[in-house]
Amino acid sequence: MIRVFLVDDHSVFRSGVRAEISNAVTIVGEAGTVADAIAGINATAPDVVLLDVHMPDGGGQAVIRGVTAETRFLALSVSDAAEDVISVIRAGARGYVTKTISGTELVSAVHRVAEGDAVFSPRLAGFVLDAFARPDATAGAGVVDDTPAAPADPAIDALTRRELEVLRLLARGYTYKEIASELFISVKTVETHSSNILRKTQQSNRHALTRWAHRFDLD
Repeated sequence: MIRVFLVDDHSVFRSGVRAEISNAVTIVGEAGTVADAIAGINATAPDVVLLDVHMPDGGGQAVIRGVTAETRFLALSVSDAAEDVISVIRAGARGYVTKTISGTELVSAVHRVAEGDAVFSPRLAGFVLDAFARPDATAGAGVVDDTPAAPADPAIDALTRRELEVLRLLARGYTYKEIASELFISVKTVETHSSNILRKTQQSNRHALTRWAHRFDLD
């Protein structure tokens, strides 16, 4: 069974999650503070960490930064704010679901993250990807990006063949639906690839990603 570690500063919530999913996964530990979480995760090396985003002593990002054990993080939060999702995904989480998720859905999300997928709550995925697609506030129409060509970015090597295909179409202005049609995949799969690309390239939105792609002639 998949080994899971729970991190949340509310013990009642941790108990509820444990009751919902303990028949389907093995709970190897839990913690309510950043320090206890880091120590517990490093000691148990779980397959997946269910991670609260906001805690009084630093939150999910601090936990991710402090863990040295090989594991995957799935954020589980009350917040559906784009900035929270972006920050924790960029820190290294593989997915983000809200606390309105059902026990069955949470178990499925844990399994998918353990297998290497990026997972978002259905409503949250659309909201966040829309936020990624908004142009930067400082970007003006008709402005020419004359940034000198940069050396090859190691992030390029981290992208899979399919992610590069999706990236090229994103950079050309294709919608998610158009990309799905072009590559004969589902819109949901395009969304997953898009979130992976943003995380791996450390770009905050689609406009920044497009400029990054242009810089390395990936369009």
